[in-house]
Amino acid sequence: MALSKIQFRPGIDKQVTQYGAEGRWVDSTNMRFRSGLPEKIGGWTSVLSTTLIGVPRAMKGWVSLGGIRFVAIGTDRKLYVYSEGLAYDITPVRRTQVRSNAFTTANNSATVTVTDASHGAIVGDFVKISSLNNAVNTLVLNDKEFEILTVPDANTYTIQVTNPAATANATGTPSVGNATFTYDITNGTATSSYGLGWGTGTWNQGTWGTPRSSSTLVLDATYWSFDTFGEDLLAIRNDGALYKWDLSAGVGTPAALVSTSPTASRFLLVSSPDRHIFLFGTETTVGQTNTQDDLFLRFSSQENPSLWAPASTNTAGSFRIQDGSKIVSAARSRGSILVWTDTALHALNNIGPPFIFGLNQIGANCGAVSPGSVVDVNGQTFWMSQTAFYMFDGAIKKLDCTVQDFVFDDIDTTTQQQVTAAVNTDFNEVTWFYPTNGSAVLNASVTYNYLENVWYTNDGFTRTSWMDRGIYANPYATEYVPTLKPTQGTVQGVTNGAAYLWAHEDGFNAAGNAMPSSITSGDFDIADGEDLFHCSRVIPDFKNQTGTADITITFSNYPATTAVRTFTSTVGATTNQFSVRGRGRQANLKIDTNATNANVRFGTLRLDIRPDGRR
Repeated sequence: MALSKIQFRPGIDKQVTQYGAEGRWVDSTNMRFRSGLPEKIGGWTSVLSTTLIGVPRAMKGWVSLGGIRFVAIGTDRKLYVYSEGLAYDITPVRRTQVRSNAFTTANNSATVTVTDASHGAIVGDFVKISSLNNAVNTLVLNDKEFEILTVPDANTYTIQVTNPAATANATGTPSVGNATFTYDITNGTATSSYGLGWGTGTWNQGTWGTPRSSSTLVLDATYWSFDTFGEDLLAIRNDGALYKWDLSAGVGTPAALVSTSPTASRFLLVSSPDRHIFLFGTETTVGQTNTQDDLFLRFSSQENPSLWAPASTNTAGSFRIQDGSKIVSAARSRGSILVWTDTALHALNNIGPPFIFGLNQIGANCGAVSPGSVVDVNGQTFWMSQTAFYMFDGAIKKLDCTVQDFVFDDIDTTTQQQVTAAVNTDFNEVTWFYPTNGSAVLNASVTYNYLENVWYTNDGFTRTSWMDRGIYANPYATEYVPTLKPTQGTVQGVTNGAAYLWAHEDGFNAAGNAMPSSITSGDFDIADGEDLFHCSRVIPDFKNQTGTADITITFSNYPATTAVRTFTSTVGATTNQFSVRGRGRQANLKIDTNATNANVRFGTLRLDIRPDGRR
């Protein structure tokens, strides 16, 4: 018998059938390609002992003038800054109010009704209670933070105390005196969804005065955009105000509203090196939220976050983009600020007085699918549109993608606004995490290796935000788990929905547990499938193998038919060969790992095969 080399081209190809993908790989989980060979991706470890509240959708790292590293993390419910192993709650404050006799209790109940006229809170908001002299019927409320449980009306809401229960029915509780109530900014939304109720849908849909049960209006999930201003942090939550976190005020100090700035914007960016602050999808009249225009952008006067009204004595200004229905994202690249609407790409360039900046459309029908779908890698910008992948390196190029139909036929069009892109420069990768049909959360990913021009998919690896290595030696990322209880801080009555903060490319395990990985080939045959063949021996070829891997060879006679024989063997670093007894017109290969510390990098397979007739 003769040994035959079975070689596969790098990358995953899902544009063809499994039989048509001869000499290619067709599926993978937790695998990448490097120098043409498939290998297991790096693992991840925890860098934070607590779990964060909400869905993180933005990360920004920087280093202070004193050399301290910081990472801003924005969720739909909180704003955090992480530094050297600890996370600090810096969520902006919406309202502070002092009330007397504000608590109503029920005997043997840990639920407290709070009376605060025109509180403006919704279910899920957070309130801190302070300056309370003593307990309320044994309930300890002072210097504690609570998640608001219910909102019966505009003047009351309820909170849940962890322990103990109240000892009496009481209203007003006059013995405890005044209390200070500090409210975080109103809770955001965890997922994108269709807008229902009044004012949605098309003209003449339904009957007058009745809420709509369906619509085409998609309400965006909450996301943040960040940029640094010196060693301080600027932050915007979509359709919200501009906030600044002043490092000199202390790590536990909430981000503060930037006075005289627009109060409703979609996205934030600071130009470099001139330091104008850009707000995208913002107000046509500063300070009037009802004038927000999704295609309008403003920039502040140079070096001044509080000066937005254009005048001959400053460099503030504004533009309105014409192509598209809303500004989606923006990024610095190649000396310009690139601005994506849902349909087009524009470039902002500093042209000096009197106009300061010029705006040019540089591409059509190439808009971004989400605020987080755009990344820049050393002057090459990559993004995901509603139908394809693109790059810009001075010219717009549509990327030839071998998994395009697989991704875009399966992406959920309602929640695609949540798509997040990630850069891993050590492995020349851009990854997009996306939701599949029917999913409210990100549950799949697709990766482009821009150096080797190959694609691979992964249905076992999802992250909601990502930061490439730089200030830290490893990439950092967040993973959201809807059923996970948050542990950051001591919020009483907090509901499920929390996120881990991971350091990636650290070992080969998933937070100390085995990280399964697999890769599957297309079918291969001999003589173009004219003859059946018999296989009796397999010689594996691995590099840097630790632990064991399973090699499975599946034989069949025709495409899309049931396998006639499947053979699996477990191999280690010292396995030279193993025997099989397989016969078929074609076969495919699958390699799996599912043990702690297991790592594989696959080379060239050799099979001992011989022709075995045509029938």
